[in-house]
Amino acid sequence: MENLLFLVHRIPYPPNKGDKIRSYHFLQALSAHYRVYLGTFIDDPEDWNYESSVQSFCKDTCIQSLQPLQAKIKSLEGLLTGSALSVPYYRNKVLQTWVDQVIEQQEIKKVLIFSSVMAQYVAHHKQLTLIVDFVDVDSDKWRQYALKKSWPESWLYRRESERLLDYERQVIDRARAGVFVSELEAELFKSLAPEFKDKVKAITNGVDTDYFSPEHVFPSPYPPQTSVMVFTGAMDYWANVDAVKWFAEQVFPALYRGNSLARFYIVGSKPTREVLALGERPGVTVTGAVKDIRPYLASAHLVVAPLRIARGIQNKVLEAMAMGKKVMATSAAMEGIPLDGQPALSVIDDAEQFAEQAGHFLKAHAVPQTFDANRNFVLAQFSWQSSSERLISLIG
Repeated sequence: MENLLFLVHRIPYPPNKGDKIRSYHFLQALSAHYRVYLGTFIDDPEDWNYESSVQSFCKDTCIQSLQPLQAKIKSLEGLLTGSALSVPYYRNKVLQTWVDQVIEQQEIKKVLIFSSVMAQYVAHHKQLTLIVDFVDVDSDKWRQYALKKSWPESWLYRRESERLLDYERQVIDRARAGVFVSELEAELFKSLAPEFKDKVKAITNGVDTDYFSPEHVFPSPYPPQTSVMVFTGAMDYWANVDAVKWFAEQVFPALYRGNSLARFYIVGSKPTREVLALGERPGVTVTGAVKDIRPYLASAHLVVAPLRIARGIQNKVLEAMAMGKKVMATSAAMEGIPLDGQPALSVIDDAEQFAEQAGHFLKAHAVPQTFDANRNFVLAQFSWQSSSERLISLIG
């Protein structure tokens, strides 16, 4: 087996949020083909419980603690140097020393970067073959944030968008290939950096369709007789917070007035104060972290993904579809997922229309339904095996 250095901005376990799902499945596949040397960060103290789980896939690891508050202070260095703030946010002397030693001692020739900010650790090692999984066009995500914020945050986010795009261009200039999570993301990056279009590839996410399957039977976590709409996701992530606020404030009240049994469940870890406050509204429940989201999906009448800011592919949508659930989503949430006229999938951006269509669906379906077309769609188009094989082929 050949040695491979794998640098990831967040520990790829447990696979409980978008980026960690992708990095975990890639790590699992890579470990069968390479001796993996993993450098990564832990930004959630609970994730130290999974250190041994990650090490089981690797020849050696360097896992560093990342304290978000300290990292934010350190990132301000970018204002003095003119760089993107995201780069110093992930700078760590111990990890840099480990990377340098591993490259020299293990004669590393190939490196997989997961998230462009991790490329800083090999910037002065010019002889390496570099594959970069950008996942999303992060610079454009900051641009979207800027449009939603007022000054001075709008200025800061706009600056980060511009500086990070400059950095992304520098990174792909060094790389053999730059990978994105969907054809849409790949095309967006090509439009922003057309000189590198021949290096840009799309490798989609997959879904663990054995785990997310309607064949599993769970007791319902919901009160009987209610008509439940559910949103799942990390609830300290600003795009998710914005999504559930919009739905709870602009969509759900009309639904609740028309159907007193309607309920909106917000299921996900670390809800912010804004999210917790939504739980005080009639018919809205905020669960916080749950051990298993599948019972909440399986027993819901309707899964909603009302994201107004999004990049890449939303795993929450694919997981719900893999369980055969009806999904109502905004167009932003569906970027990167081909629609193909799925009968159990509705894309709506207007709050009034969203409430109207959701209301009609709940009245027509007194009990939760399973839609085979949604599951078959995921089975046909989103496989971790095929995605991992494409990545390994690129690395060589």
